[in-house]
This record gives sequence, C-alpha cells and structure tokens, in this order.
Amino acid sequence: MSSIPLTPAQHAILAHAIGHAEGRIEWFPPNINGGARQKVLDGLAKRNLIRQVGKRWRVAAAGYDALGIPRPDTSKKRIGQFEAKLDQIIVNAEGVPSAPNDAELEAAVTAAEAMWAKPRTRVNSKQAEVVRMLQRPEGATVRQICEATGWQAHTVRGAFAGAFKKKLGLTLVSDKQRGGERVYRVA
Repeated sequence: MSSIPLTPAQHAILAHAIGHAEGRIEWFPPNINGGARQKVLDGLAKRNLIRQVGKRWRVAAAGYDALGIPRPDTSKKRIGQFEAKLDQIIVNAEGVPSAPNDAELEAAVTAAEAMWAKPRTRVNSKQAEVVRMLQRPEGATVRQICEATGWQAHTVRGAFAGAFKKKLGLTLVSDKQRGGERVYRVA
C-alpha cells in the first residue's frame, strides 16, 4: 500500500472502478452528485491517481498502488477479435493444398485479363435496352429512351458520351428531321 492518503469517497470510487468496471470511473457514491463529482475527479487527476482516455477517466498506475492492488499485466499482448479470427484463418489455411505453380498462376492471370478487355453488359440491364433501341433501323430519341429507362435527359446524354462511346466503343450518329426530334443510332 502506498503512502497516498485517500478519502473514503476516493477509495470507494477507485475500488469500484477496478473491481467492477475494468478500471473505468463509472460509479460514484450516492452522496456525491453534480459539481462534487467533478471536484472528486479533479482531486484524483491532480494526484495522478486517474487519467483521461478519450472522454472517459480510468484508474492510473498510482491509483492501483494507492489501494495496494496489483496493476493489470500490461506485458501481455491483448489481441482483439479481428486478430483472433485472423489467427484461426491462418490455422485453417495450413491444411490447404499448396498454391498453384507459376505456370498455372500465369494462365489464370492471362484469362482474367482477357475478361477485362471485353465490355461486360447484362442482357436485361437498362444500358443493354438502350443499346438495342439505338441499333434499331429507326433509332431512338432521347425522349423515347427516357420513357423506357426512367432516366432523365441529361443522364441519357451522359451515357451516350461516357458508357457508349468511351467504354463500349460504339459510334453514335444522329440526325434531325425538320421540325422533329433528334434521332440517335449506332453507326
């Protein structure tokens, strides 16, 4: 036990924090309310018996010493839930057959890269529907595409410039009949 004198309230607060809240100051005796709580905390902090961690107060090493309680073992490395799961994954992976050899790996990478070069479109997507509309002999107007997809006109024009021209490499042509709407087609 150290020579640091404690009031009964300070002793009770520190003992409760160590015994019940893993060192967090969360409880006060019923007779300590309001501003008195802050005064007790200030007194404990001034004597380095507690320290602030984030917005919470925790019992410091001197607080354990003042009560004559051994400090928690800080030399042990505490691992979190993530590390524990990672350790389990590593243990499970040790029984897995070895990785493919370089030739197999190179073939897999080449196949994956070949897939990246091809534009991927879903047959039932709005983009695919717009492409089908543009491939018709009569083409499609922005208004028709808006009605079919629910897109706004600026979205349709953006898709023409970005997805269709740049990403899919389609060549779009348009013509406008006198007094009519502009009609877009895939060339």
